[in-house]
Amino acid sequence: MAEYNPFENVLKVVDNAASLLGYPPQDYEMIKYPERELQVSVPVEMDDGSVRVFDGYRVQHSTLRGPAKGGLRYHPNVNKDEVKALAAWMTFKCAVVNIPYGGAKGGVVVDPFKLSKGELRRLTRRFTSMIAPVIGPDSDIPAPDVGTNAEVMGWIMDTYSMLRGHCVPGVVTGKPLSVGGAPGRNEATGRGVMLSTLNILKKMDMPVNGVSVAVQGFGNVGSITSKLLHEKGAKIVAASDVSGGLYCAEGLDIPRILEFTSGGKLLEGYEQEGVKHIGNEELLGVDCTVLIPAALENQINDKTVDNVKAKIIVEAANGPTTVESDAILEKKGVTIVPDILANAGGVVVSYFEWVQNIQSMYWTEEEVNARMEPIMNRSFEEVWDISKEKGVPMRTGAYLIAIKRVVEAQKTRGLWP
Repeated sequence: MAEYNPFENVLKVVDNAASLLGYPPQDYEMIKYPERELQVSVPVEMDDGSVRVFDGYRVQHSTLRGPAKGGLRYHPNVNKDEVKALAAWMTFKCAVVNIPYGGAKGGVVVDPFKLSKGELRRLTRRFTSMIAPVIGPDSDIPAPDVGTNAEVMGWIMDTYSMLRGHCVPGVVTGKPLSVGGAPGRNEATGRGVMLSTLNILKKMDMPVNGVSVAVQGFGNVGSITSKLLHEKGAKIVAASDVSGGLYCAEGLDIPRILEFTSGGKLLEGYEQEGVKHIGNEELLGVDCTVLIPAALENQINDKTVDNVKAKIIVEAANGPTTVESDAILEKKGVTIVPDILANAGGVVVSYFEWVQNIQSMYWTEEEVNARMEPIMNRSFEEVWDISKEKGVPMRTGAYLIAIKRVVEAQKTRGLWP
């Protein structure tokens, strides 16, 4: 497999969409590159008294439409190009669902599962102090991502608040409810993926009841997506996590699997009659109607694309499909609901959390879900309609909408000075 650079992937997609919109390079050149890139070295005292230094990043791709917004990832494979790509995807994701944010992303090169809780907390606090000059509720609002969670967001909020001398809940989203989190935020990305799946099935005149679904990645997003689709009547035939996957043509017992993994157990330890253990790459090629990649980027690539049998792909992960694989899947007649639309439920509810923090007025989970659903449904319809009008894939349609909104903001604001 050729070396993959996710940021180059972004640039190709942007160039393609901008050319279809008829924009000359000067109209969109500035939105191809991040406004600000911060790299820090994060020293942490380990439990044994030694000191380790971790590489950390915070990239702000665009603030044209509002404060930068994006997750914070703890993973051993984090690198600058990945963070730049993720930040750009956040810009376009916020634009496609039309919420007043720009895009950012952050990461630390670390395996969080190899740190004690104390080491993880010290890493988070030190990293927060080092990126504090560029984040804030009016400038850049982090959120959970791969390897981070609500507890980590709580540590960031506390550290930033201590530096400012007063409580600043709006500096991050995805926090625990006890410090200003929004009910429903933990499930929001998975709920958005579920809604996107229901929408595309409806457009293709396929009933959700009994439809076969494979989910690669059984973390927060993948597990919640599986749970919600199972409750709607879908048949989850395969699921996987970092340890490997499970397959059952008759459908997995999702409630039982969720109970098994609730204590932190991995799927490799799950046993049930009729369930076969498979690998993550093998999962991408199982016989199913809907494939939901919910793990990391670059999963459907030149090594795996030919094995894909699904008729529909709903991208719960960011950037799971390479540009080259997109073209192959289009020729095979596969319909893709792109990441910047399908997984936008998380940032929509993060926006709700931020608004509530600023106003100090909080909503119920039912209110949060009721406000999120029409935004996701409206955005889906807009992408579907323009893709049909222009005769392009839904990914291109999503970027046509997003890039137009970002470029219009740039033209309205102009260049300074």
